[in-house]
Amino acid sequence: MKKISLLICAFCFFSLVALATAPAKDAILVFSKTKGFRHKSIEAGKVALMKLGAENRFRVDTTEDASAFTPANLKKYKTVVFLSTTGDVLNPEQQTAFEGYIHNGGGYLGIHAAADTEYDWPWYNKLVGAYFLHHPKQQNVDIDVWDKTHPATSFLPNRWRRFDELYSYKSIQPGIIVLATLDEASYEGGRNGRMHPFIWYHEFEGGRAFYTGGGHTDESYQEPLFMKHVLEALKWTTKRTNVPSAL
Repeated sequence: MKKISLLICAFCFFSLVALATAPAKDAILVFSKTKGFRHKSIEAGKVALMKLGAENRFRVDTTEDASAFTPANLKKYKTVVFLSTTGDVLNPEQQTAFEGYIHNGGGYLGIHAAADTEYDWPWYNKLVGAYFLHHPKQQNVDIDVWDKTHPATSFLPNRWRRFDELYSYKSIQPGIIVLATLDEASYEGGRNGRMHPFIWYHEFEGGRAFYTGGGHTDESYQEPLFMKHVLEALKWTTKRTNVPSAL
């Protein structure tokens, strides 16, 4: 923990120096409150997102204080990242503020346990796209990347082999656009069958929402391909990039 804290301090300093010479173009809020299981990789994720911000001209604010979810405060941000949140993290007033933020064109990026969040809030289920069902032990998996029209998957290999904790999902929403699936024949313990969604996105009620199932391990946030995937997802949710229209 001491090493992670020092890294956070270092990257905070790096971010301030970088943004002093290259003003931030956008701002994002990284929210990582947990009311259930807490992933130790949250700290590594914060560090990695601050580094992305410093390198790509967006300000990164981090919080675990749900009182940040007010209309006035959320208006400052192009995207809110739910970084492995778990459980019931927002009260009804805060939920209403977040719904309004999305309706006004805000962006949402859910990473890993963002799907293990707010089971009693049906609107959130529609936003995130699915709820967590189960996971087996951490292991290697083949991720089949089916759709490369989205900037967050355009550069990935057709078969992306990586190690992580692999969620199965329930309450999968019909409106999501699945970009990549898990090959359940390549690992043990999958429960979603042949078309097991793992990365998806959709335009939702005026805003943009993206979800990636990766990000359980500390190592994920040092993995260049995974972090480029996260970066391109952020660029899309902040409306820096678009998905090309079908011809």
